[in-house]
Amino acid sequence: MADWGSVVITMVLFVLLSPRLLFRLPRRSRWASILVHTIIFFGLVTIFLIAINAHIYILANS
Repeated sequence: MADWGSVVITMVLFVLLSPRLLFRLPRRSRWASILVHTIIFFGLVTIFLIAINAHIYILANS
């Protein structure tokens, strides 16, 4: 069995938290926006993967 939970969660959060896709914080500086989105991304990935312990298992055909 392969655990795809971490891959799926990080991919979805990476796409959704890309600066200017849904929102941009703060609006003035591009580098500050990247830093804020990186901190939010790290926090959400930590919550989903460590605190909630999310897993998606896919059975391999053999």
